[in-house]
Amino acid sequence: MITAAESNFLWTSLGLVDPLMARVCGRLPRGGITGISIDSRTLRDGELFFAIKGVNSDGHDYAGAAFEKGAAAAVVDEAHADALRLLGPLYVVTDVLAALERLGVAARDRSQARIVAVTGSVGKTSTKEALRLVLTQAGASHASAASYNNHWGVPLSLARMPKNTRFGIFEIGMNHKGEITPLTAMVRPNVAIITAIAPVHLEYFESIDEIADAKAEIFSGLVPGGLAILNRDIPQYERLLAHAKVSPAGHVASFGEHVNADARLISAKVAVDHSVVEAEIRGHHLTYRLGVPGRHFAMNSLAVLLAAKAFGVDLEGAAGTLASLSPQPGRGERQLLPAEGGPYTLIDESYNANPASMRAALALVGALPLRGNGRRIAILGDMLELGRDGAAMHAELAGDVAANIDLVFAAGPLMKHLFEALPGQLQGAWCDKASGLVPIVGAAVQSGDMVIVKGSNASRMSAIVDSLKQRAAESLSRAMQC
Repeated sequence: MITAAESNFLWTSLGLVDPLMARVCGRLPRGGITGISIDSRTLRDGELFFAIKGVNSDGHDYAGAAFEKGAAAAVVDEAHADALRLLGPLYVVTDVLAALERLGVAARDRSQARIVAVTGSVGKTSTKEALRLVLTQAGASHASAASYNNHWGVPLSLARMPKNTRFGIFEIGMNHKGEITPLTAMVRPNVAIITAIAPVHLEYFESIDEIADAKAEIFSGLVPGGLAILNRDIPQYERLLAHAKVSPAGHVASFGEHVNADARLISAKVAVDHSVVEAEIRGHHLTYRLGVPGRHFAMNSLAVLLAAKAFGVDLEGAAGTLASLSPQPGRGERQLLPAEGGPYTLIDESYNANPASMRAALALVGALPLRGNGRRIAILGDMLELGRDGAAMHAELAGDVAANIDLVFAAGPLMKHLFEALPGQLQGAWCDKASGLVPIVGAAVQSGDMVIVKGSNASRMSAIVDSLKQRAAESLSRAMQC
């Protein structure tokens, strides 16, 4: 029986010992812990700190900082336990990441929540956020933070799931074969969604079909009789369907424009800050407002509504909730920034890029109305992990750019191939690094322009976004002083 005091804790102090397979060093925190953190910089008072070893840092080096921030206890390995024992209560384990994985599994075991897992080459995070929005309206919901979709992000997200959660939403990613299988085995979803398959991570795969096979691993973790949701319009549909049929899935549903899709897109009218979607979902005709513009978002909203219906959520209510959906930072977030003569629009797509998402983003900009004499400007960085055909994949975007964009600024050795494939009137400037474009772009943008910044995260296009925002803030400050 859970006492009123214990219900305030994510995990009780004693309840952590068995799943962590830990020995305790020091006095256990009274009652329990209120949350879980792997980052001392963002840790909040009362949380449990996991000293994870990363590629570039070791969490054990930050255990002291975690306790200074108010950590209730820390999970550390045997090799560091003696040196850290005076800092505060410790759960000492053989391997910290393995202990986090065990706690994630224990969280799933104790939960009665209905779980949906999302993967795909594009659209994972935005679909997860749409699911969070819709399902939260129907009951207590828990979702992966940010893009916590890898070997530590998934168990961390699971371990943070409160026991009384009604709906759980988890994002699962990969860049190698076999990575999704252990993650979906932890999550054990009732519903699994694959948004789309695209030439992403081709550096590690021989073909797009191999990527489809790797994404289809998500079905292996479905609870028996669960629902697999597939994009009916993509060339890999039949391949994914075959995987779903040999998995524990008891049901398969599809979404897309295809006439046989269970959730069929009839139309998507794109405006500056929203889309109006008309769809037929398992025989129900719906017209609803989606709080983000873009046909690709409209498409994925169909998968969201299929999942909601599978969980017994009212379709009309779920569709109505999507009007409140907003773009995430680095994933379509937009702002009006001041410029001489009037504002311009900045669309921040700097978090990630691949050929499919790039084409969708360019098409979106091309469909949006301009203010006055504004131009459509694309500031593009390298799309990474595309393998040996990466240069060609960049150059092949020239037609999409020409059809939708008035002026291009590009950064990176791969994006140079696209820049050189463009007609001269579209060429703004190219630099080997994003930082080189900062002053050039800052001087180029004008009132009424629509400016999109997009590239793989490692291409550092966010520096351009930050510089434009900073320039706007300084301009506004000067104007207020006059």
